[in-house]
Amino acid sequence: MSEKWIADRMHQIDASGIRKVFDLAATMENPINLSIGQPHFDTPQPVKDALCEAVQEGKNAYSQTQGIAPLRERLQDDVDSAYQHGDREVFISSGTSGALMLALCTLVNPGDEVLVFDPWFVMYKHLVTLAGGKVVQVSTYPDFRIRPEAVQAAITDRTKVILFNSPSNPTGAVASAEEVKALAQIAEDNDIALISDEIYKSFCYDSEFSSPAEWNNSTIVIDGFSKSHSMTGLRLGYVHGPAAVIQQMMKLQQFTFVCAPHPVQWAALAAWEMDLSENFADYGRKRDLIVSELKEHFDIQGGQGAFYLFLKTPWGTGTEFVTEAIRNNLLVIPGNVFSPEDTHFRLSFAAADDQLRQGAEILRKLAVQEGPAS
Repeated sequence: MSEKWIADRMHQIDASGIRKVFDLAATMENPINLSIGQPHFDTPQPVKDALCEAVQEGKNAYSQTQGIAPLRERLQDDVDSAYQHGDREVFISSGTSGALMLALCTLVNPGDEVLVFDPWFVMYKHLVTLAGGKVVQVSTYPDFRIRPEAVQAAITDRTKVILFNSPSNPTGAVASAEEVKALAQIAEDNDIALISDEIYKSFCYDSEFSSPAEWNNSTIVIDGFSKSHSMTGLRLGYVHGPAAVIQQMMKLQQFTFVCAPHPVQWAALAAWEMDLSENFADYGRKRDLIVSELKEHFDIQGGQGAFYLFLKTPWGTGTEFVTEAIRNNLLVIPGNVFSPEDTHFRLSFAAADDQLRQGAEILRKLAVQEGPAS
């Protein structure tokens, strides 16, 4: 094989640091794994039953590109009730990651700038690169808040998209209504597309969730069933936004993913009717548990939602600290996977309580170590 076969864009995309940790976990014997970015509860039984029923009933061929009508109609009713926008259309995507790719490829021309908040979900940078765009980072350190003046200062005549995520992966930060409203207004005033990644919206522990679509009618919202219903491997998301954008995204889906997995769409109808509030409340309890275990040894910011803490290392770089944690049989993710900074690490509290306590014990021991073991 010749090296010239590989497109230049691929050399700008690094292998995921999270994948490397997963590969490492496969070689370890019974690690304490606080690295995983998915719920630890199983897919609810009614969802599994509906999926099996759909398969047995032969709903295994392609669906319409935009998704099956019963699911679209159910989601459209909910969106219309929530926002009452005259121009807001829903379609079903192959996961939220697929939806992000479709949105960025629909909106971004080569050389366009996309504002992302640092630290960011690992996929954002690479999907912007795939679309031919340039990431412009807006720092949220040290407290992971959105600062409107920093957003405004980052805008140039090349700015095309603002990519926003609340609750946030990796920080667990939940933007306040005031922050979200200000961001929505900035996007509208500057005629910039605003993408809101809302996959963790069910996981808010200290305040109500706010979407920029409440204040900006043109917001493109990306959501799905992966986190709320523990359906990560079933790859089902949905998007709503202005019809002109949605129609272009659907056109692109037709020639890429074709459609979301057909039987999973029927399972999503069962998922939508479920009340999983007890699960979400339990993650709030787990957040409180891990914070109480670590607060005397770590500076804890964020963590108001999702199921992550993004913790500043008490010594060394994030990579050095995580390397030492792995030596002690604890898997966490170094912060430089999510940021140009290498000062933090991500911990997931989507784990059993005993795992959280064991992981916290190791972290406390490392914190007072004041450096790598010799």
